[in-house]
Amino acid sequence: MFNVQCSIHSAVQELSSSIIRSFDWSSFNQPSLISQQHKQALQKVIPPVQKDATQSTTTTRSRARSNSDVTNMAQNPTSAARRPTSNRKLTASESMSLDRLLRDGPPDGDIIGSLESMRLKILDQGVKSDSDGMSSLRIYIWLILLNAPTLETDAYLSLIHRGASPAYSKIRNDTFRTLATDPLFRRRVSEASLIRLLNAVAWKLHDVKEARAEFRNLQNRQIMEAAIHGSPERNPHSPSMRYRARALTLTTEGSDVGAGEPGTYVQGMNVLAAPFLYAARSESEAFMAFHRFITTEVPGYVRGAMDGVHKGLALVDKVLAIVDPKLSLYLIGKGMSAEIYAFPSVLTLCACTPPLPEVLRLWDFLFAYGAHLNILCIVAQLVILRNSILSSPSPTKILRSFPPLQADTIKEVTLTIITKIPDDVYAEIVFHAK
Repeated sequence: MFNVQCSIHSAVQELSSSIIRSFDWSSFNQPSLISQQHKQALQKVIPPVQKDATQSTTTTRSRARSNSDVTNMAQNPTSAARRPTSNRKLTASESMSLDRLLRDGPPDGDIIGSLESMRLKILDQGVKSDSDGMSSLRIYIWLILLNAPTLETDAYLSLIHRGASPAYSKIRNDTFRTLATDPLFRRRVSEASLIRLLNAVAWKLHDVKEARAEFRNLQNRQIMEAAIHGSPERNPHSPSMRYRARALTLTTEGSDVGAGEPGTYVQGMNVLAAPFLYAARSESEAFMAFHRFITTEVPGYVRGAMDGVHKGLALVDKVLAIVDPKLSLYLIGKGMSAEIYAFPSVLTLCACTPPLPEVLRLWDFLFAYGAHLNILCIVAQLVILRNSILSSPSPTKILRSFPPLQADTIKEVTLTIITKIPDDVYAEIVFHAK
């Protein structure tokens, strides 16, 4: 049994490495192209809706009157994903199960087609797991979807052996209460494991911060020397200086995207890291996935000012106003902006809402089609609660803690919501966490 597991582990690592090394996602770095890619990928598997705004609004209101009607808001994603299209040729990977695709790798070297097929299978079938949400393949699926590089265990151990990071005291103040009421998490993941992972990530981010500060100091000194001596090669705009700047960017790429300094730890990272440790088969795998996630998918969430989280909260309000104006106006009238009730859900990608197995299933969907869709998933939960909220004189009590996650229902409602979002707003959603 151990040999079989090792064989699967080796094959999956090989697939992950193959995808990472063979396909360069940098070609998708144009903002308009990224937003179109994410939206079009989902629109391929959901039915078209009427374009008339009045009809759309009316439909939204009538379909969300009660929780029992929620599943009618969207065509079942299973049937939608299976719907044949005349202009699309079936790929070899579509005839393979998700397990086999991971074990054997992309057929005929078709990496792009295999990734698309993997996403569809996750949406259609989900990732097979037991009642506790455990799956031997989930962490490898996440690593592939996150395009995470391979990591030697020794590299993770070297970060641990450096001892306490500058953020260690902050980490210790948070870890003991991480998912404290979740028996599944407490049984599988120790506080010591969570401390080690967060401390290692803090060291990694600290090193990036130090490297950038050192580079800026060097650049400033060279600018001063260039001004004094008139040396053209030390000018910051010279080819040599541009090359050095590019080299630093490559060695720290993904550690901070956009304006502002990268942080080393912010409150809430402990909850965000928890599902990675729960799903992973080793700390080093969880570290690689978590570090990749926060530095490429949601760097704006972990910067000191957490500007990405606040942008996300504003987008929850904006999307709700588009999808359900009546519900939006009701909450605004009660003084209930997303800043008040949705901060934990935005920051942690709904990991703050139990049960944990449902969080993992929702994350499968988010990693497949983009973590930015969490904004729509939060709005979907509000739509599901619509009847209860509108009938409550004090919705604060309802929204103080969201009801237990139902990943499949949330995904179905999200697939409907996405068809109602204008392209410019969707582009904001895609980039809000960068």
